[in-house]
Amino acid sequence: MNLVVGATGILGSEICRQLAAAGLLVRGLARPTSAPDRVAQLKAMGVQIVLGDLRQPATLRAACRGVQAVISTASSLLSRQPGDSIPITDQQGQLNLVQAARAAGVGRFVLIGILPDMAACPLATAKQVVAQAVQNSGMAYTILNPGLFMESWLSAALGFDCANTRATIYGEGQAANSYISLEDVAKIAVESLSNPAACNAIFEIGLPTLYSQLEVVRVFEKVSGSCFELQFVPAAVLAAQRAAATDPFQESFAALIHQLALGTRLDSSAVRQVFRTPFVSMEDYAQRVMGSL
Repeated sequence: MNLVVGATGILGSEICRQLAAAGLLVRGLARPTSAPDRVAQLKAMGVQIVLGDLRQPATLRAACRGVQAVISTASSLLSRQPGDSIPITDQQGQLNLVQAARAAGVGRFVLIGILPDMAACPLATAKQVVAQAVQNSGMAYTILNPGLFMESWLSAALGFDCANTRATIYGEGQAANSYISLEDVAKIAVESLSNPAACNAIFEIGLPTLYSQLEVVRVFEKVSGSCFELQFVPAAVLAAQRAAATDPFQESFAALIHQLALGTRLDSSAVRQVFRTPFVSMEDYAQRVMGSL
């Protein structure tokens, strides 16, 4: 049995889908307050739903019983519910999960981490603390540090509005960034369970080619045949927003946006050598998105 924590999120649900498609038994942790439609989708895939909460250790102990591997994608940054905070949910809650998994005799723990060059912020601190706990747990582990998810960062929610050919550019748009499809991160998370070279290893996951925000726009313009209307948010404004943040959520989100403006880089050569799986390219992703409109 494989337990996916964060199963109702976009990455967690894709991991559940791929595990189920591979004929593997999947248990998905969902909160009692999780969106019913997302829970229903998981059940339709054949996922066994177990109710629990990172903030309630007893529910995690029950969820981990009989489990051979845990894959945790959990983050409250985009799925914030009453009572959540990054120190309580993303840090202590994930530590609760590591302890519960270890106590239940789980053999493998796969953790989705964060950009390796991420600037200091509460989310980065939480991810780093949990990653260290996983490495010290005695369980075999794989830690995956992905680049910017194309599905999130190239979406209307963050200003990349393909349907209306408009894009918000953070900073000057010239800094290079590491992008990746969450589909590929899910694929590597699933394959890591059976790949001996992934045991007790940390991988950075990004496309072999770096793209600035303006280069991404040009890819989408070429695919769509339309010019995008651009709106620029100066880096100084982003820095001011980060400095003015009043809680860990605001500070972490502002830090992520500011990091995009400054650029993100990672080394994905190791993951390509170990898994040898082709990634969804920026061009392929643009064609997929524009073709769906």
